[in-house]
Amino acid sequence: MSESSRGPLSGVRFVEMAGLGPAPFAAMMLADLGAEGICIESPRKGLQLGDDSADTTRRGRARVVIDLRDEQGRDVALDVICEADILIEGFRPGVMERLGLSPHACLARRPSLVYGRMTGWGQDGPWAQTAGHDLNYIALAGVLGHVGRRDQPPTPPLNLVGDYGGGAMLLVVGVLAALAHAQRTGQGQVVDAAMVDGSALLMSLFHSMRGSGLWSDTPGTNLLDSGAPFYDVYRTADDRWIALGCVEPQFYAAWLRIAGLEAEDLPAQYDVTQWPVLRERFASVISGRTRDEWASLAEGTDACIAPVLTMGEAPGHAHLAARGTFVEVGGIVQPAPAPRFSRTPASAPGCVSGADAAALADWGIAASRIEHLCAAGVIS
Repeated sequence: MSESSRGPLSGVRFVEMAGLGPAPFAAMMLADLGAEGICIESPRKGLQLGDDSADTTRRGRARVVIDLRDEQGRDVALDVICEADILIEGFRPGVMERLGLSPHACLARRPSLVYGRMTGWGQDGPWAQTAGHDLNYIALAGVLGHVGRRDQPPTPPLNLVGDYGGGAMLLVVGVLAALAHAQRTGQGQVVDAAMVDGSALLMSLFHSMRGSGLWSDTPGTNLLDSGAPFYDVYRTADDRWIALGCVEPQFYAAWLRIAGLEAEDLPAQYDVTQWPVLRERFASVISGRTRDEWASLAEGTDACIAPVLTMGEAPGHAHLAARGTFVEVGGIVQPAPAPRFSRTPASAPGCVSGADAAALADWGIAASRIEHLCAAGVIS
C-alpha cells in the first residue's frame, strides 16, 4: 500500500494506554487517519462494556497486555513509548507517575514525544482527583443545563459532548498541534486535555449570544434548544419523527410551501410571543403524514427537513450509502473514517485485533525478550 493511500498520518506512531471513553476514541481517530498504534492493556480488567472484539473504537491498532506493576513490564512499556511520536493516556492525575511512566521519565528518553493526557477535570484544580463521568463534566461546564425542553429535566446527550466532542476531539487537536511543533523543533510536551474545558469551549457561540442578550438561561426558550417552533422535532402520523431546522427566512418559506401553509395568515417567524401558535399549527400539520412521506415531500428542496433515523436505519439512507458514511468490518456495521482527504485518503478501518505479544517486535523489542517476558507472566 502506498503511503498516500494510508491516510495523512502515515509514518506517525502512537502508544495508547488502554482505558474507556475518550482516549480510545482519540486513538481510533489517529489510527483511522493512518497512524500506526499499539494499545498497552492491563491484565487487571476494569469496567467492560460488552465484548472488546466488537468495540469499534478499538479498531486499527495492535494490542498487547503488559503488567505495568512489574518492573520488567514498566521497562518494556517505556522502551515501546520511546519508539512513538505520541502517547495517549486517560488515567486520573498521578497514575502514570506511580507506574514510573511520568512525562518526565518518558520525555527524558524521548525528548520529542507528545504526551497526551485525557481527564475529566484536568491535571490540576480542586476537583482534579475526583471521580466523574461525561454527565458530571458537562453539568459543571454549563452545558447540560441548556440541553432540554422548557419545564423538563435536562436530557443527557449520550456521552457525545464530554467524552467525545469536548474530550477526544480536543485531545486529537492538541496532540496533532503539539506534534507539528515537535516536528519543527524536536521538542515534545504534555497536552492536558480536560473534558470540562473542552465542553465549555463547545459552548462558545452560546456564550456570545448570551452576552449579546440573544440567549436566555431558561432552557427550551431559545433559538436552538427547542424553543423555536421552526427548529425542533415533530411526531408524524406513524409515530416517528422529523427534524425541522428552517432557521433562515428563505428556508422557512420553503417549509411553508412544503407544508401547504404559505397562504395562511400565520404570525411572523421571529415573533417570539407567537411561537406557541406556530408550534401548535406545525404539529397539527406534521401529524397528518408519515415520516417517510414528509421526507419524500422535502426531497430536493431547501425546507431543511430530515427524517429522524435510528442507528439501524441510518446506513441504509440513500445519501449516506452513496457517500460510504458507514462500512462493515468484521461483520460489524460502523462509521467510516472521517473527514475525507483528497490527496491522502484513509484506508478502510482496521479490524479490532486481539492482544498479541508478537506485536512488540514491530516496536523494537527483541523476540528473545518477548519470550522471556511471556514466560515470566509480565506479558500475556
